[in-house]
Amino acid sequence: MIRTTLKIDGMMCGMCEAHICEAIRKAVPGAKKVAASRARKEASFLAEEAVDTSSLKAAIDATGYTCLGIESTPYEKKGLFGRR
Repeated sequence: MIRTTLKIDGMMCGMCEAHICEAIRKAVPGAKKVAASRARKEASFLAEEAVDTSSLKAAIDATGYTCLGIESTPYEKKGLFGRR
């Protein structure tokens, strides 16, 4: 699994977060655990494979928000209480 985190500018409310999550789900159909935070100005999700960052950035920018950067890191699911 790969965790992708996007830095996004322009989110002001919960509905903005919902728009971002919807745009991510449309751009990456296999996205899991999609979440956005206006306070942290970021969104993140999990995917089985690496995503095309240019199409993801275009999908976010098309909603009227600004994607400032995208970072992908390997993700390992942790067990109960952080154990593997």
